[in-house]
Amino acid sequence: MIVSIVSAIIIGAIIGALARLVLPGRQNISIGLTLIVGIVAALIGTLIAGALGLINTRGVNWWEHIIQLALAVLGVLLVVQMQARKTH
Repeated sequence: MIVSIVSAIIIGAIIGALARLVLPGRQNISIGLTLIVGIVAALIGTLIAGALGLINTRGVNWWEHIIQLALAVLGVLLVVQMQARKTH
């Protein structure tokens, strides 16, 4: 259980950072918020991949990571939009 939590944090951090790299321009959100978005996207992406039957693959599970990255990109966009509304 602890290994799963630690791996979710590590993968979430990577996914969150990749999401910010994929998006064009500058995103004015903190590193901590990026990590939280990445961790949530990683967890939800794993659940979706499991529901679609994509979780039990040999080697690297690319479909799961693609889903996680797509969710992280959407999450970062959502957070950026929410922060933009707060400033206006």
